[in-house]
Amino acid sequence: MKKVAFKMQLHQGQVQEYQKRHDELWPELADLLKSVGVEDYSIFLDEDTHALFGVLKIEDPSRLDELPKHAVMQKWWKYMGDIMDANPDNSPVSVSLKEVFYLP
Repeated sequence: MKKVAFKMQLHQGQVQEYQKRHDELWPELADLLKSVGVEDYSIFLDEDTHALFGVLKIEDPSRLDELPKHAVMQKWWKYMGDIMDANPDNSPVSVSLKEVFYLP
């Protein structure tokens, strides 16, 4: 398994709404993520900067490129676009992070 990490930016004052939306994650979105091989997926919040840090495991990270092709992913991005930095296609502005340490 490979680990993939990234950061995104939550808008000020949107922590509770972000948490609520993820607590109510759509089953069809969870199914889609699992269908491309996503496992052990967590998102962490830096409460001082409102930066979000995502970490997931996946056998083949190139399979993540399939996600934008699915209507449920497009719908989720649109749903989340009002509370976080988003691109013109509603996808979250996401910056890949490089692993610099790992203790197995």
